[in-house]
Amino acid sequence: MSRILYAIQGTGNGHLSRALDVVPLLQARCEQLDVLVSGPPADLPLPFDVKYRAQGMGFLFGKKGGINFVKTFAQFNSVKFLHEVRHLPVESYDLVISDFEPVSSWACRLRHVPCVALSHQSAVLHPAAPRPDREDPAGRAVLKHYAPSTAQYGFHFQRYAPEISTPVIRQQVRELSPVNEGHYTVYLPAFEEEILVERLQHLSRSVRWEVFSKHSAVPAEYGNVRVWPVSGPAFLDSLARSAGVLCGAGFETPAEALYLGKKLLVMPMKQQYEQQCNAAALAKMGVPVIKNFKDKNLDKIDQWLHQDEVIAVDYPDQTAAVIDWLLREQLPGSSFSKTARHAERSEASLPQ
Repeated sequence: MSRILYAIQGTGNGHLSRALDVVPLLQARCEQLDVLVSGPPADLPLPFDVKYRAQGMGFLFGKKGGINFVKTFAQFNSVKFLHEVRHLPVESYDLVISDFEPVSSWACRLRHVPCVALSHQSAVLHPAAPRPDREDPAGRAVLKHYAPSTAQYGFHFQRYAPEISTPVIRQQVRELSPVNEGHYTVYLPAFEEEILVERLQHLSRSVRWEVFSKHSAVPAEYGNVRVWPVSGPAFLDSLARSAGVLCGAGFETPAEALYLGKKLLVMPMKQQYEQQCNAAALAKMGVPVIKNFKDKNLDKIDQWLHQDEVIAVDYPDQTAAVIDWLLREQLPGSSFSKTARHAERSEASLPQ
């Protein structure tokens, strides 16, 4: 049995949502699992202990469709980050797994310790993954070097290569019973409440919108637009009852919407290369993509509201198989009883 450090990027909710399934699987497969979370305070309550909390290099969402780079750089303390990197005892673990988490990744790089990436970003960087028409060398460089790793296991919307798996759909979502109660769920964390309400009200007043905003502290209602602070249970309830989902081109929310059979429209964040890549992948699958909330794009939203096309996906529950695969390859000499017991079944359950 072994000691594992699992490090999670805490910016946004996607990495933490995936961790809800990954952490219990790792706990069942090792003698000791320690968890590190870096970045801003999370919106999601975590049902597991976090041993290390770090500042890291988190991004702060803006209010007009992109990252607030001024506030991001203002809150970043390079001295503290270097202190976190130097004092994280990565060498005391048998395996370090990073979900796009920079403190653990750079601590491993500094001490020449292997660091295994288990993330969506690993799949985005794969040569077989879709790219936007307009390349962004600087954005790609940030994505590549933000959390360096020595081995990569990735998740994406489709299995573009053997080492890429389909998304981790958390059990909370798999247990939902989706229905269509007519409203549309909105999650665009890089926009402030006022912009979202003003733009959505330009569309048909007969359409009901349920908006979840990172910039709102209390629920509010503006005619046909209801706004709530970000809340995991409330968001899942809205998602399950929705007719469709309007969201950013992140990974977890679009994947969950597709899994639940909801029609989907995405708007990638400005100056965010990963979301531009995600948007390219979703567009190839037939998901409509808009760049912003300008008037010409409101017409595209209106067209989307009046169509019923849903993109069919097959996202089997293979998270345990991926974890077993990773552990067999990265800790070949260890005695993971459950890994050894399920190794043959795990290989069979992964898509070929």
